[in-house]
Amino acid sequence: MSKTLEQLRVEQARDKAMLEQYQHRLERLENRAKYLSKAERTARAHRLITRGAAVESIVPEIKSMEEVPFYSLMEQILSLPEAQAVIHGTLHGEDL
Repeated sequence: MSKTLEQLRVEQARDKAMLEQYQHRLERLENRAKYLSKAERTARAHRLITRGAAVESIVPEIKSMEEVPFYSLMEQILSLPEAQAVIHGTLHGEDL
């Protein structure tokens, strides 16, 4: 049984409309993914900035330090057993 030209045109129009719907749905999902990714990056940047500002407010002398010496200092301080104990206690809800 062969379809008429008119039936094929109707079917083509329906399929084209469905294709456009799926393309718009895909575009919305991609935009949502970009939005969520940007929100995560923004939240991370905010967290890093506020924590860096907290460190600078507690130890103002580090403002003039270059990046490599700063990282070295932080590694030395945070590897001390006393610092590790404080970090562990804080993360596990123990009183200092």
